Amino acid sequence: MKLANNRYHPPGRYPEGWYLVEIARNLPNGGLVEKQWMGQQVVAWRDSAGEVCVSEAYCPHLGSHLGPKAGGCVRNGRLVCPFHGFEYDVTGQCVATPNAPPPKTARLNVYEARELNGLIFAWWSSVGRDPQWELPQWPDEGWKRLEYAALRFPGHPQETAENSVDISHLQYVHGYASVKQLGEVYVAGAYLRNDFQFRRKINLAGVTVRTDVTAKTHVWGLGYSFVEIHERVSGLFLRQWIMSTTVDETENELVIALQAKGREPGQKWLATLLLNGLPPGWLTRFFISRVKHDVRQDISIWANKRYQPLPILSRSDGEIMTYRKYCEQFYPVSEVVGEPLRRVVSNRIRPVKRA
Repeated sequence: MKLANNRYHPPGRYPEGWYLVEIARNLPNGGLVEKQWMGQQVVAWRDSAGEVCVSEAYCPHLGSHLGPKAGGCVRNGRLVCPFHGFEYDVTGQCVATPNAPPPKTARLNVYEARELNGLIFAWWSSVGRDPQWELPQWPDEGWKRLEYAALRFPGHPQETAENSVDISHLQYVHGYASVKQLGEVYVAGAYLRNDFQFRRKINLAGVTVRTDVTAKTHVWGLGYSFVEIHERVSGLFLRQWIMSTTVDETENELVIALQAKGREPGQKWLATLLLNGLPPGWLTRFFISRVKHDVRQDISIWANKRYQPLPILSRSDGEIMTYRKYCEQFYPVSEVVGEPLRRVVSNRIRPVKRA
């Protein structure tokens, strides 16, 4: 599937912000993965102490790829080049070579990284700006195992994140009922919040169930959306991350991660039954399958639409232009598309309080 009109997509292919690199449990101590991420080849790895590094995928010595497919590995807590054995620590500095002292200027380009709620993010800025905001660390106590799924398609993070305010499409495209926005869209810097409610029929283990949902959507930039979900019929509490990341000039990857709350004071008996009467993880995976179903309906539109900078809106379209104005901050004026950062930064995790 190809983009119908790539030139009509938003003003920059690689908007500034925090973007998902990997699910944390897929990167154990001593682990190494390679990714195409924000138009770059990158590697993510952990040292023996559990520190995470996200860096460019090429050795500054003679340009060998450092990923596992080329023979790169993590040994004794260091990333080792498969070509000449240069060794790098999590700051990106070359600290050893097999036959000579390490060159002082041999240093990887390292992206600032955060590990939060079992997810690893890195900061992207095409103009080399430091992180302009922090992502929140949500309380983990009482939440069940994080389940996730990924979809790749032609698209752009601004288009996918626009769903957070495009309430009217929920009924027309996805068949939701009684869709209602709760209050106005709130914007403060890189943070956007929008609350809404809806009803829906779903088939749960062969039984048609009517749901009544309230959703509190928190957005930080174009790559991170977090939704607090309360299903009021059953009493279930869920939380969901929608993380959109540009892969290259046409492809986008959307990762859906979801958790269910194990116990909540005053929890209804139906929620307890659903959480404890089904195989572990089944309920969470079921809800992810429903989200994937909805996203696939959106993909057929995203992949073939063109971006309308000045859309002709109706009164039912909500706050699309509020969202578009919010997005402008993520496109630095002198953006150089696809240009890697030339700055080594600290990648120690600094948890931040919930906004």
